Amino acid sequence: MEGLVVTYDGTGIEIPEADTAVSIDMLAEDGTEHGFTLIVTSDGKVSYDLSGSNSQSPTAGEDRADVVSPRLTAGDLTEESDAPVSEPPAPDGLEVAEMDAASSPGECQDGAYSTLDRKEYGIYNWYLGDGAYPAGMTHIQALEYFESSIGRITASINNCGLTDQVPAKSHYAGTTTYEADISAHGTCTARDGKSTWDAGNLAAGAVASTCAWTWPNPVGKNDLREADVRFNTADFDFTRNPTSTCNGRYHDVLNTGTHEAGHIFGLGHVGSGHSNLTMYTKADRCEVRKRTLGKGDVMGLRSIY
Repeated sequence: MEGLVVTYDGTGIEIPEADTAVSIDMLAEDGTEHGFTLIVTSDGKVSYDLSGSNSQSPTAGEDRADVVSPRLTAGDLTEESDAPVSEPPAPDGLEVAEMDAASSPGECQDGAYSTLDRKEYGIYNWYLGDGAYPAGMTHIQALEYFESSIGRITASINNCGLTDQVPAKSHYAGTTTYEADISAHGTCTARDGKSTWDAGNLAAGAVASTCAWTWPNPVGKNDLREADVRFNTADFDFTRNPTSTCNGRYHDVLNTGTHEAGHIFGLGHVGSGHSNLTMYTKADRCEVRKRTLGKGDVMGLRSIY
């Protein structure tokens, strides 16, 4: 069966080798959650986990087993708070997005999160694809923005004064001619052994997608082996700086990249009512809220690491 493709709700996964799990997580403009996990056991038995899909319910992101209450530690009560990250002013191009954010708890008050069966136990070594990049970025610019996206997760960058207590690590390993193993139809294809970030065509409605391959771990979350990220530049325009004059046409590279990096290190989506968190499932144009983590995003990482 290896090599066959299983599809579900607009996404797909090519069946991998035995003793491997593959997950696809898609960030969509309409807020619906698309993605699932396919597991192949050591004896070749194939099973599926659809629990990460279809979070259209108003309570999505709250009623999953892994969504818990926030827990502060002594480190958060010291005077050693993270310095606020300098960001462009919040754009004013989408009234619906602003109303959604206003009706949700603030980023520093919302402690909801969900986690995936995924953890980087060592160092996430990632590569930069050699093709085109979102927002017409050069190689140097793409490296800067992708590396910053990953770093905002590994360093728990937030504006809530929550200290970094997460030992997750990453390392840029160079440019590769390999591509992210994600097809134009939204399918995780056979992995090539390199965790690659790039841009190209994806399934309609997908702003970006992450495919992750893991190995089973009997005493904890599955061990991450490879995770690829692709931005959908065939259907969407991206920008590096959505200022207050943003006209609702663009998606922010750093906003999107930070969300996708959250998936790599084990964070799942949170749904309606949590729109000020990085892992909120809906991608709004011109938004920058996902650039810095909210309370729930930080607590989710701490629960994993």
